[in-house]
Amino acid sequence: MAKQKITIEKITSLCKRRGFVFLSSEIYGGFAAVYDYGPYGIELKNNLAREWWKHMVQMRADVVGLDSGIFMHPIVWKASGHVDGFDDPRIDCKDCKTRMRADHMLEAFGIDADKMSANEINAEIKKLKEKGKKLKCTTCGKTNLTPAKNFSLMVKSNLGSPTDELLEKNAVYLRPETCGGIYLNYRNILDSTRVKLPFGIAQIGKAFRNEIVARQFIFRTREFEQMEMQYFLRPNEMQEKYEEWKKMRWNWYLEYGIKEKNIKWHKHVKLAHYAAEACDIEYNFEALGGFKEMEGIHQRGDWDLSQHQKFSGAKLEYLDQKTGEKFIPHIMETSAGLNRMFFAFLHEAYTEEEIDGSTRVVLKFDRRLAPVKIAVFPLLKNKPELVKKAKGIFSGLAKKYMCEFDDNGNIGKRYRRQDEIGTPYCVTVDFDTIEKDNSVTVRDRDTMKQERVKIEELDDYFGEKFKI
Repeated sequence: MAKQKITIEKITSLCKRRGFVFLSSEIYGGFAAVYDYGPYGIELKNNLAREWWKHMVQMRADVVGLDSGIFMHPIVWKASGHVDGFDDPRIDCKDCKTRMRADHMLEAFGIDADKMSANEINAEIKKLKEKGKKLKCTTCGKTNLTPAKNFSLMVKSNLGSPTDELLEKNAVYLRPETCGGIYLNYRNILDSTRVKLPFGIAQIGKAFRNEIVARQFIFRTREFEQMEMQYFLRPNEMQEKYEEWKKMRWNWYLEYGIKEKNIKWHKHVKLAHYAAEACDIEYNFEALGGFKEMEGIHQRGDWDLSQHQKFSGAKLEYLDQKTGEKFIPHIMETSAGLNRMFFAFLHEAYTEEEIDGSTRVVLKFDRRLAPVKIAVFPLLKNKPELVKKAKGIFSGLAKKYMCEFDDNGNIGKRYRRQDEIGTPYCVTVDFDTIEKDNSVTVRDRDTMKQERVKIEELDDYFGEKFKI
């Protein structure tokens, strides 16, 4: 059977049908670029976050965790440069009112406009016009467009009464990235723990951005989760640690089931003013048309801590106890979007197979990531002895694994449903279980092979499968 093309329609249909992802406020017509994660979606998301935390914090002696607040002092974002310079270039269609990313529109003409200002983009558009080329609206195709202008990605909030006349002057923001809280707590962690350079601080948390265009399902949303780690070090350690972390993050994706052919490095040519080097791990989102950013690994220098020291007046130098030297540590970061990671692993797992003349849709997740690890069935729901035995098995296994009890429909339909949510194993209680050998049928998701296992041996059986 030829490989089936993965489309965004297939992915979104599966996510809605099987309870992975729902459009926010759907009964009110939806709320653009905000999504809710259903029963299986939250399990997959939590599993990804848990495995990331395990490798980034639990298994390392040089990285600690943090959970900082979403709201921070307004001056934080002035110091970081977000208030004055966290923008995307926006163009509007005067006819159909569509908003567009100007830098993305220039890509169609082979122009890399990443990190260009609105003025620089307008200069490029002028050059195109002189060559007889014009930008067209992506919706109506007309050329009646506004000039590019900067569009702030910051989401302003109102702590306090909305009628407070000082509200605008004292505006607060929902954080646009989680690393800000890490920089603010760098001194606290130095003073309250035994960490010494080099060391990292990791965090998983919500971030918010005013996206101009957010139409790629959960790839680009206005509310999302980041998994970031800021690694503090001496300047002369940067390149060595940068290469080490690049290798570790690349191998993490391979370990959890991403095929190497589906990821690649993208090295930034145009860098932020504080960066010495930056690169992204890109994943081949076939449903979105190709490779797109999933995680960034960046050398940030000492800019962040220097800015916060300057604006706050707090001393953020590091004292080397051996040499007596004081200096601002440099920072190497790894920054991954949990929502994009969710999309990538679901995309990778999505498989269509021809089975006996029909198509089987199955999510072939790594067992550690699967939302449900084991499904337990009674062969028939109207046989109390089968149901009672199956529920007893479910209760025992659920102490260690995320399990699901299902007695709805025939066995074939139940298998197909579990295939579509990626459950590695299904356990079926039948009449032989009761009348003969106290064994059950265990069915493997990937091979669809079945074997009989004694009930009293299930704990060891699955302990081996899941390496517990």
